[in-house]
Amino acid sequence: MSEFVSVADAASFAPGHGRTVRAEGREIAVYNLDGQFYALDDQCPHRGGPLGAGTLEDGRVFCPLHGWSFDLKTGACLNVPERSVKTHRTRVRDGQVQICLGGDDSGAGRPASE
Repeated sequence: MSEFVSVADAASFAPGHGRTVRAEGREIAVYNLDGQFYALDDQCPHRGGPLGAGTLEDGRVFCPLHGWSFDLKTGACLNVPERSVKTHRTRVRDGQVQICLGGDDSGAGRPASE
Protein backbone atom coordinates (compact mmCIF):
# COMPACT_ATOMS: atom_id res chain seq x y z
CA MET A 1 0.00 0.00 0.00
CA SER A 2 1.24 3.49 -0.85
CA GLU A 3 1.62 5.89 2.04
CA PHE A 4 2.67 9.51 2.07
CA VAL A 5 5.28 10.69 4.58
CA SER A 6 5.71 14.32 5.68
CA VAL A 7 9.25 15.55 5.04
CA ALA A 8 9.31 19.37 5.35
CA ASP A 9 7.35 22.60 5.57
CA ALA A 10 6.27 23.63 2.08
CA ALA A 11 7.06 27.26 2.90
CA SER A 12 10.73 26.35 3.45
CA PHE A 13 11.22 25.69 -0.29
CA ALA A 14 11.68 28.80 -2.40
CA PRO A 15 10.40 28.40 -5.98
CA GLY A 16 13.15 27.03 -8.21
CA HIS A 17 15.09 25.50 -5.32
CA GLY A 18 15.35 22.18 -3.56
CA ARG A 19 17.29 20.18 -1.02
CA THR A 20 17.83 16.72 0.36
CA VAL A 21 15.37 15.40 2.94
CA ARG A 22 15.33 12.14 4.87
CA ALA A 23 12.28 9.91 4.83
CA GLU A 24 12.09 6.43 6.32
CA GLY A 25 15.89 6.12 6.28
CA ARG A 26 16.24 7.25 2.66
CA GLU A 27 17.61 10.45 1.18
CA ILE A 28 15.30 12.12 -1.32
CA ALA A 29 15.84 15.30 -3.36
CA VAL A 30 12.78 17.58 -3.24
CA TYR A 31 12.33 20.59 -5.52
CA ASN A 32 9.75 23.35 -5.83
CA LEU A 33 9.09 24.01 -9.52
CA ASP A 34 6.64 26.87 -9.94
CA GLY A 35 4.74 25.91 -6.79
CA GLN A 36 4.59 22.18 -7.59
CA PHE A 37 6.78 19.79 -5.61
CA TYR A 38 8.76 16.97 -7.18
CA ALA A 39 10.86 14.27 -5.52
CA LEU A 40 13.52 11.93 -6.81
CA ASP A 41 16.13 9.66 -5.29
CA ASP A 42 18.97 11.87 -4.08
CA GLN A 43 21.94 9.89 -5.37
CA CYS A 44 23.22 10.55 -8.89
CA PRO A 45 23.92 7.20 -10.61
CA HIS A 46 27.16 8.55 -12.11
CA ARG A 47 29.30 9.15 -9.01
CA GLY A 48 26.77 9.35 -6.17
CA GLY A 49 26.47 13.12 -6.04
CA PRO A 50 23.65 14.59 -3.94
CA LEU A 51 20.96 15.74 -6.37
CA GLY A 52 19.30 17.78 -3.61
CA ALA A 53 22.40 20.00 -3.65
CA GLY A 54 22.18 20.43 -7.41
CA THR A 55 20.75 23.27 -9.44
CA LEU A 56 17.36 23.44 -11.14
CA GLU A 57 17.08 24.93 -14.61
CA ASP A 58 14.30 24.51 -17.17
CA GLY A 59 12.80 21.56 -15.28
CA ARG A 60 16.15 19.75 -15.08
CA VAL A 61 18.23 19.00 -12.00
CA PHE A 62 22.00 19.17 -12.48
CA CYS A 63 24.24 17.05 -10.26
CA PRO A 64 26.69 19.27 -8.37
CA LEU A 65 29.64 16.89 -8.96
CA HIS A 66 29.85 16.45 -12.73
CA GLY A 67 26.77 18.16 -14.16
CA TRP A 68 24.72 15.15 -15.21
CA SER A 69 21.15 16.34 -15.72
CA PHE A 70 17.85 14.69 -14.90
CA ASP A 71 14.30 15.55 -15.87
CA LEU A 72 12.68 16.57 -12.60
CA LYS A 73 9.30 15.11 -13.50
CA THR A 74 10.40 11.74 -14.91
CA GLY A 75 13.89 11.13 -13.50
CA ALA A 76 15.22 10.52 -17.02
CA CYS A 77 18.94 11.12 -17.33
CA LEU A 78 19.60 13.44 -20.24
CA ASN A 79 23.29 12.45 -20.49
CA VAL A 80 22.97 8.66 -20.38
CA PRO A 81 19.32 7.60 -20.84
CA GLU A 82 19.77 4.18 -19.21
CA ARG A 83 20.93 5.82 -15.92
CA SER A 84 17.65 7.40 -14.73
CA VAL A 85 16.74 8.03 -11.10
CA LYS A 86 13.51 6.99 -9.42
CA THR A 87 10.87 9.65 -8.85
CA HIS A 88 8.21 9.77 -6.14
CA ARG A 89 4.72 11.26 -6.02
CA THR A 90 4.30 14.31 -3.82
CA ARG A 91 1.51 16.33 -2.28
CA VAL A 92 1.08 19.16 0.21
CA ARG A 93 -1.15 18.58 3.24
CA ASP A 94 -1.54 21.03 6.11
CA GLY A 95 1.49 22.99 4.87
CA GLN A 96 3.71 19.88 4.79
CA VAL A 97 5.38 18.42 1.70
CA GLN A 98 4.63 14.72 1.66
CA ILE A 99 6.31 12.01 -0.42
CA CYS A 100 4.97 8.60 -1.40
CA LEU A 101 7.79 6.09 -0.98
CA GLY A 102 6.12 2.71 -1.35
CA GLY A 103 3.65 0.71 -3.33
CA ASP A 104 2.58 1.44 -6.89
CA ASP A 105 4.76 4.09 -8.52
CA SER A 106 2.58 4.45 -11.61
CA GLY A 107 2.09 8.11 -10.73
CA ALA A 108 5.75 8.72 -9.91
CA GLY A 109 7.23 12.02 -10.91
CA ARG A 110 3.96 13.90 -10.70
CA PRO A 111 2.28 15.67 -7.85
CA ALA A 112 -0.58 13.61 -6.48
CA SER A 113 -4.12 14.70 -7.26
CA GLU A 114 -5.80 16.67 -4.54
